[in-house]
Amino acid sequence: MFRIKIRELLARRGMNQKDLALVTGLREATISEMVNDTRTSYNKKNLLRIMEALKVTDISEILEVIVIKE
Repeated sequence: MFRIKIRELLARRGMNQKDLALVTGLREATISEMVNDTRTSYNKKNLLRIMEALKVTDISEILEVIVIKE
C-alpha cells in the first residue's frame, strides 16, 4: 500500500492544492484525489510533475510504502 504525502509537502511549501494544480497543469480534482488518498492508481508522469513543482528529488519525500502485516 502507498501513501502520498502531498498534503505535508504543500504545507511546508506554503502552497495549496489549487496552486499545485496551476503549476503542474493537472486538474484540481486529480490533486485533491491524491491528497485525500481516494485515488487507486498513480500516473508516473503526474507524480514527476508534482515532484518537480514541489522541488522534491527523493521519491520517499512524496511516497510512503506501508507494509500491511496479515
